Order: sequence, then C-alpha cells, then structure tokens
Amino acid sequence: MIHPVLFYVLSGLIVASAVGVILARHPLYAVLSLVVTLFSLSALFICLHAFFVAAIQVLIYAGAVLVLFIFVVMLLDMAPEVVFRAKSWTMISVGTALGFLILWQTAAVSLRLQAPSAPGPVIDGTTAAVGRILFTAYALPFEAASLLLLVGIIGAIVLAKKQL
Repeated sequence: MIHPVLFYVLSGLIVASAVGVILARHPLYAVLSLVVTLFSLSALFICLHAFFVAAIQVLIYAGAVLVLFIFVVMLLDMAPEVVFRAKSWTMISVGTALGFLILWQTAAVSLRLQAPSAPGPVIDGTTAAVGRILFTAYALPFEAASLLLLVGIIGAIVLAKKQL
C-alpha cells in the first residue's frame, strides 16, 4: 500500500510540473516540465505496484516522445511574437471549453471504473494478460497518459502552423 505522504508529495509534484508546462514562456521549458511530470507519474505508478506501466511511461513517453518534442521545439525556434499571436482570446476560450469537457468526461469515466481490490493485480507474463489489466484495472491512468500525449501533439501543431 502506498504511504499517504508519498502519494501527496508525488501528486503535488505532478500538478506543479503540469502547471509549469502550461505557464512556461519558452516551449523548451514547457517540454522539460513535461519530463518532470512524466517521471513523477512513473514514480506514482511504481508506488502502486504497476511496474510495467511505469517502465513504459519512462521508456516511451519520457524517453522517445519527449525527445521528439524537444527536437521539434528546437527546430521551430519560435520568436516570442509568434507565441503571443497564437494565444488569441478565441483559442483561449475554445481551449477552456474543451478542457472542461475533458474534465467532465474524465470524471464520468472514473466514477464508472472500479478500483483494484489488491495493491496490484498479478500478471502471468503474457501480452494478453498485460493488455487485459491495462484496459481494466489501470484504464484511467493509461488513458490519462495518452491524453497528455495527444494534448502535446495538438499544441505543437497549433504553435507550428503558419498564419494564413
């Protein structure tokens, strides 16, 4: 069982670094804050005895995907006025509305999911067993990680698109 103090420390670090992703002025600092978020999330998975998900979190998301994000950010080398133009009131209002919609859907899904009764389900080592557990007992964290990746990709596309 995870110790409550450790859970709150990791959760606070996750929230603080996620806010750092949103509030960072330079895209490179936002990506680095995202790295801290993903490593903290991986530590939380380890505390929940989800070692496979934690390893995948580090290898795929924090490793490969964020290296790609850093490459794209350095390739773009955007000037501050380009970033400022991308933050119009229309985009902020649409983003806020979509954020509340996603939050509402996440709450609806999390109320329907059942928490695992044991600290972690036993995996017999097959891919089918890992997939079954990943999409049942750990469906919400798995989907949250994929949603985080999707938001990052959409943000990179919005920032990189040329003005018409």
